[in-house]
Amino acid sequence: MPKPKILLVDDVNLMLELEKSYLRFSPVRLFTARDGAEALEVVRAERPDLVFMDLNMPKMSGAECCAAIKADPELAATPVVMVTTAGNPEDEALCRRSGCDGYITKPIDRRLFLEAGRRYLPDIDRREPRYVFSTRISCQSGEEELTGTTADISIGGLYMAVNGQLGQDERIEMVFSLPGCQQKIKVQGRVAWLNNDEARRKPRLPAGFGVEFMAIDPDDLDKVKRYVESLRPAVPPLRRLG
Repeated sequence: MPKPKILLVDDVNLMLELEKSYLRFSPVRLFTARDGAEALEVVRAERPDLVFMDLNMPKMSGAECCAAIKADPELAATPVVMVTTAGNPEDEALCRRSGCDGYITKPIDRRLFLEAGRRYLPDIDRREPRYVFSTRISCQSGEEELTGTTADISIGGLYMAVNGQLGQDERIEMVFSLPGCQQKIKVQGRVAWLNNDEARRKPRLPAGFGVEFMAIDPDDLDKVKRYVESLRPAVPPLRRLG
C-alpha cells in the first residue's frame, strides 16, 4: 500500500525543517514548496493527501493557492490546513475565506500540528523513540521554578526527574544543556503525564513528569535532533511500558 503524501509549504526553510521533524516517524512521503505557485504545481502533479500551507508567502499567498485548489473540481477534496500568525483576526478571516479545512497558528504547537494532521491521516505517528539522557534541567511555570535531572529524551520531549510537581497539561519553560553545545537549549513545553506517588505510571523512573516540546527555536530543535540521532547507533531506544 503506497504511503500517504503530505505537502509542506512555507517560504522559510527553518519552518519547513521544523514541520518535517514533527513528521519524522510517520509513515508518509513528504513534499515541500516555498510559495503558493510552486505548491499549486505540486498539488496538481502529486495529488497529496494533506497540505500544510503558510498564509503569507511571495508570488502567490497561501490563501490564493488554497482558493485555487478548492476551485478545481479535481483537487477540491484535498485537505488544506493553513498556518498563520497567532492573534491576527484578519489573517484568520483570510484563512476561512480561502476555503481551507482548518488552520493552526505560529509558533507551531507540535501537539496541535500532529492532531490537525491526524484528522485526515490517522496513521501520523504520535510518539518518537526515547533514549537515556541525564543532565541538569530547570523549568519555570509562572512564578514557580523547579530544578531536576533528565532521565530520557526524544526529538519531541523528555522526562524530568524532580521532587516538586506541576499539574497535568501545565505549560512550562525549560532550560538544559546538551553535550558538545556551548549554548543552553530553551524550550516551551507541556506536562504531558505525571509519575508521582499519586500517579505512579512508570515505577522504573524516579518521581517526576514527562514533557512534550510545544515550541522550540528551529536552531535548538536541530541541535536536539542531531544529538538524539548521535545516540541511535550505540544506544537502543527505551522500551515503552504501559
